[in-house]
Formats: sequence, C-alpha cells, structure tokens
Amino acid sequence: MSVRLWGHWTCPFVNRVDFALGQREIEFDLVSVPPSAVRPEGFVLPDEFVANSPRLEVPLICIDGDFLADSIPVLRFLEERVAESPLLPADIADLVNSRVARLDEILMRNMGGVAYGTDPDKVNRAAGRLADAFTEMAGWLEDAPWLAGDTPTLAEAIAVPIYLRLPGLIALGFDRELPPAVADHRARTLALPGGAHVGWTAEQDSEYLGRHQKARRLAG
Repeated sequence: MSVRLWGHWTCPFVNRVDFALGQREIEFDLVSVPPSAVRPEGFVLPDEFVANSPRLEVPLICIDGDFLADSIPVLRFLEERVAESPLLPADIADLVNSRVARLDEILMRNMGGVAYGTDPDKVNRAAGRLADAFTEMAGWLEDAPWLAGDTPTLAEAIAVPIYLRLPGLIALGFDRELPPAVADHRARTLALPGGAHVGWTAEQDSEYLGRHQKARRLAG
C-alpha cells in the first residue's frame, strides 16, 4: 500500500491524521506543505497538491492513487482502506462518531479563540469555554479510560492537537485548572505510539508560542 500525506506539524488538522497514521503504524511519505496561515511568501505548492486539494489546504492524503482532503474525512478514509488496528471499531462506531463531532465542535474554535485572540476579554471568554469542554471530556472519562470506550479511537486523534498546544495555550491565556482526568488522559494519549509519532520538540513548542506572541504584538 502506498500512502502519501501533504501537511505540516503547525496545522492541527494535520496533527490528527499524523497521529492516526502513527497509532496504526501505517508507513507513509510526508510532503511538507505548510497551512496557508503560515505559508512562506513565494512557497510553491506541489502540482499534485494543487490538482487534488480543492481549497489548497492541508491535510491531503493519497492512498494507492486515491486522493482525499480534510482531516475527518481522511481519518474515516483510513478506516475504510486499512483493516488492521482500527480506530473506528464497528461495535462502537456510533459513539466514536458522535464524540468526534462533539470534540471538533467544542475544542477547535475555542482553542483558536485563545491562541489567536488579541482582546483580553475575548481570550478570557474563549478560555472559559475551553475549560467547559475539558469538563465535558472529564465526564466521559469517568466511565471509560479513553474518550469513547476501552481503547484509543478517532476521538483521541481529535484531541491530540489541543494536547500538543496546551503549554502554549496556558502561556497565551488559558488560566483554568485542567481536570485531573483530562490531565491524565493527555499524558496517556501523548505516550501512545501515535502520540510519540506526532509529539512536539521543545523547539516546536517555542516556535508555536513565539508565532502567536508576535502576532499579538503586531496587532497592538
């Protein structure tokens, strides 16, 4: 099986797919394409990427010649094409899909509200909503060790981007206490094969924080 991924570590949506590939030990070729928000001036997009990514955004994946873009469809595409070690087990598929949709709703926008916010009041409100999201996740973890049951699933893939960025988000204004169950889940998720595969270095942590701090300074 031939798998190629176009993406970059700075993109949370790529982090999801990268985690799933690493967790399932799927070998793939990575073509480095930064998301548009951090794409260097003059960066030349690969022809194959331009031809197959409708919005010219990452992630884009190709499996044996078949292309698909957008992180959640890509995660499900992997489940359809690779049978081993599924992250969307058939017996709990409905629960996993509902948790994936809910996490996508409550995490991404509020994470962005903290990271990209320039108004302290708006950052504080986004931090509050993010804290509410973590409280909801903690409730799920009272019933099972993982977000959708007894094993890691696609729900963990959706949580990974915010887990990677948490130290930076704290520095940028997320000043709420993380529920112990979520803190434990974060540590266990990042220790998984997929978490180790996608994990950030200290330099990446620093670059993420520095980029957002610079954006705030430029915004005044």
